[in-house]
Amino acid sequence: MNDAYGLPEGYEFSADRERVDIERVHGWLSTDAYWAKGRPREKQETAVASSLNFGVYDTVSGAQVAYARVVTDRALFAWLADVYVEPSARAKGIGTALAGAVVEHLRPFGLRRLLLATDDAHGVYAKLGFTPLHRPDQWMVHVFE
Repeated sequence: MNDAYGLPEGYEFSADRERVDIERVHGWLSTDAYWAKGRPREKQETAVASSLNFGVYDTVSGAQVAYARVVTDRALFAWLADVYVEPSARAKGIGTALAGAVVEHLRPFGLRRLLLATDDAHGVYAKLGFTPLHRPDQWMVHVFE
């Protein structure tokens, strides 16, 4: 491991929005992510512009290999969204390291909650202290469709 985030050797974490390869991220999410298939490029650009953005990059090529974004008021609440690791970089611990780095980046904000939704990665997030909602009956959603 090469850093405090637990990334494998040859990868680095960045919270610099300017490094995000929006075209690549949009391609991943709109074609391969079950929660974002078909998402228009304009919507992705707006989401990036309105969020904190994080990436993992190959230290040799500089290519982005993973992405996550956070919607937050930077005081009380945050939502972790669009966590994605490109297929060739999976099974190396990059997703867990990315999510852990995001949690550490947010820690100084003094947030009360960081939420996320996942269909298939509960184990990844549990390693970082995420738990199922204690009182799911208190939560509601409004879906715009």
